[in-house]
Amino acid sequence: MSQLPPSPRLNSAEAVAAHLDLLVTIDPRLSAVRDFAGPVQPRITQPGFPGIAKVITGQQVSVASAAAIWSRFEQLPGALDPVTYLSLSEAEVRGVGFSGSKFRTVRAIAEAMVAGQLDFDHLETLPAEDAVRYLVAHKGIGPWTAEVYLMFCAQHPDVFPAGDLALLKAVHHGLGLDARPTIRDMIGIAADWHPHRSAAALLFWRYFAVMRDREGILL
Repeated sequence: MSQLPPSPRLNSAEAVAAHLDLLVTIDPRLSAVRDFAGPVQPRITQPGFPGIAKVITGQQVSVASAAAIWSRFEQLPGALDPVTYLSLSEAEVRGVGFSGSKFRTVRAIAEAMVAGQLDFDHLETLPAEDAVRYLVAHKGIGPWTAEVYLMFCAQHPDVFPAGDLALLKAVHHGLGLDARPTIRDMIGIAADWHPHRSAAALLFWRYFAVMRDREGILL
């Protein structure tokens, strides 16, 4: 059984590399994927309300679009605090590029935090599966949002967002599978990468980026 590296949280390039060293001993197929992808960096986002708002910003939009929307959103006075966010109007928030549903989701999260029903400090004490259940109990937060929050904002070492389209495409190509895996298939494949599933996700996101940038390669 794989052991955890000295720094289990994915909060540095060295920690990611240590997880990947162990991961390729679990699944030797990933050695070639790693060689092609090159160095893999962590993705670190501020935890708490700003972090979950940023993850929601990235739902169902391109990375470039999410970055542009977020850069405008974080400049709104009060946008990064749950109490002051509640004072913002829908028109103000949608003016930076939020959809109506994203405005309402972030508002529901702010309300839950103010009411003491959503505690991100408590969240970080929970095992991954329990943490996902804790988050998805709140309206507007689905599994992808919960899992990405845990990876980026809590640097959790053992989460794999199986519904992420880029990951599904990258695993299909990188492992030479006959067909793109379904979400259920992907959950089963990733289960074998425990307890390093977050490092596997970072690896395949990097793999996808390299493949996307190669001229003539379509995923």
